[in-house]
Amino acid sequence: MFRDRIERLRSGDVCLGVVGLGYVGLPLAVEAGRNGVRVIGFDVNQGVVDGINAGRTHIQDLKDRDVADLRNRGLLEATTDMERLQECDAISICVPTPLGKTRDPDISYVIAASESVGNALKPGQLIVLESTTYPGTTRDVLLPILSARGYEPGQDFFLCFSPERVDPANEVWKTKNTPKVIGGITPDCTEAGVAFYGRFVDEMVPVSSAEAAELTKILENTFRAVNIGLVNEVALIADRLSVDIWEVIDAAATKPFGFMKFTPGPGLGGHCIPVDPHYLSWKMRSLDYKTRFIEVASEVNAEMPAFVVNKVREALNGVRKAVNGSRVLILGVAYKKDVSDVRESPASEIIRELEKGGAEVPYHDPFVPEWQTEDGVRRVSVPLDDHLFEAVDAVVIVTDHTDVDYEGIFERSPILVDARNVTASIAATAKSGHPQRWIVKDGVTGRAPASVT
Repeated sequence: MFRDRIERLRSGDVCLGVVGLGYVGLPLAVEAGRNGVRVIGFDVNQGVVDGINAGRTHIQDLKDRDVADLRNRGLLEATTDMERLQECDAISICVPTPLGKTRDPDISYVIAASESVGNALKPGQLIVLESTTYPGTTRDVLLPILSARGYEPGQDFFLCFSPERVDPANEVWKTKNTPKVIGGITPDCTEAGVAFYGRFVDEMVPVSSAEAAELTKILENTFRAVNIGLVNEVALIADRLSVDIWEVIDAAATKPFGFMKFTPGPGLGGHCIPVDPHYLSWKMRSLDYKTRFIEVASEVNAEMPAFVVNKVREALNGVRKAVNGSRVLILGVAYKKDVSDVRESPASEIIRELEKGGAEVPYHDPFVPEWQTEDGVRRVSVPLDDHLFEAVDAVVIVTDHTDVDYEGIFERSPILVDARNVTASIAATAKSGHPQRWIVKDGVTGRAPASVT
């Protein structure tokens, strides 16, 4: 019976249920459908469900035709009816795992999804958690819920953890060609997971346990958070030493071994890097262990929005203006370039600090036409035109979207603070001397004040 179940997952006529149709779940559903797997998507948002059933996507990395084609072929449908999980042979849980206000893990969505799956569980099903969480979640939280009917993992059903590795706006690495790590509660669970996902993922990377797979994901994002924290701290050091941090990074990057290039910025953002390491910190606190690198990196990264605001203050002071009463334009509020996601975006803190200082802060972002910030204020992106630049006192580049006229922005900005170094080559070409650092134009000389450079 075990062999028959594995072979059916590997090559039989099976149905995949995807719980959560966001930036992880819907691309997964589409990729499975492209490879002939029938997919039922589950979501609590009726608007998302209706859109998918109408052949539309709400995910930036997909096209409407990707969804419409699968709908026309009868390979994809969406529903809010969790009882239909009984129709599925494999179920992937792709729900959010945010942090609470105290920076503790909020796994309420995972628990709710697991309870729905548990109510519909039938022998032979493969259940895979893809939501990023702390090591032990699959075994300690999901397994008891799914075993409530007396089913045994590895015998009656299969349970695995397989972390999502989605990089929004990445044109090269997608669901299919990104190696997929998977670890089961038992070796047979792992085998079942590899057999199924191998149908539509090019390379599977099995590990010895669900905990190993969970920690793999946390390590990947902690690695980035710590290294970004390191380069941000060096940027703060370089600023005090009047050294160009980007020049230093470019020089260090010429070393063909032992160095990996990271660049500073206005702060961390997004759904993974600012959040995931805190899952590990929380878990280790319960084991009386302090995750020192994670804590320090988090502190440094959290300081960067204030650093950028201070650069705005310095630049305005150079032309005898105060933040209070100034109009400061923010360019880009998404957490990274060429995406519409504003979760944990450093732009939010920068705007909040500038407004706290008395500034008026409009924003422009071609990917975020409207934005309701955490304080409940609804903001609307303003168009970039000559009138706007004539009406602002300073401009701050927070997110370096690709299709933006940075040369025009450089020319029209009275003061320009570039937190992404995207205008360095423009500044170097526009005037003699070394490319400027954070304050690209001070509004008087067209160069950063001597105290900054």
